[in-house]
Amino acid sequence: MKIQSNRFCSIAGAVILAVFMTSCTQTQTSNPNVEIVQEMYDAFAAGDGGAVLAKFSPDIIWNEAESNSLADGNPYIGPMAVGEGVFGRLGQEWETFTLADQTIYAVGEDMVLATGRYRGTHATTGKSINAQHVHVWWFEDGLVTRFQQYVDTKQLADAETE
Repeated sequence: MKIQSNRFCSIAGAVILAVFMTSCTQTQTSNPNVEIVQEMYDAFAAGDGGAVLAKFSPDIIWNEAESNSLADGNPYIGPMAVGEGVFGRLGQEWETFTLADQTIYAVGEDMVLATGRYRGTHATTGKSINAQHVHVWWFEDGLVTRFQQYVDTKQLADAETE
């Protein structure tokens, strides 16, 4: 009985994953927001926070992952709040902080999912991270209206603690 239950769970999990991946890959070329997310990541890498913020709706709702030290301002409302509360603090608290190994997927017409890694060195502790993350972006009329981050918060906390 247990074997059948595990087999069912494995099959159900595989079907769910296949449906999700099919949905992502089928719409990937028809969602112009994928390009916008790539442009934002490129601008972030170049240190051009203004170009990133320009892609945000005036009333964007931004959420950092729960237990992330930057989540103390959740939800950040508006580009200025994100710029000061997230990007500004990253620049102050981290000697280096980069996004690496980004893969971007279209999910329907108005949502984009990105996976990748954060790499960096904390300015105070000197400890490094190589943390897996997921970003979920929601769009309306070519502007980001919502953002949700998921990340290995333990790894971030360990790097921030002396």
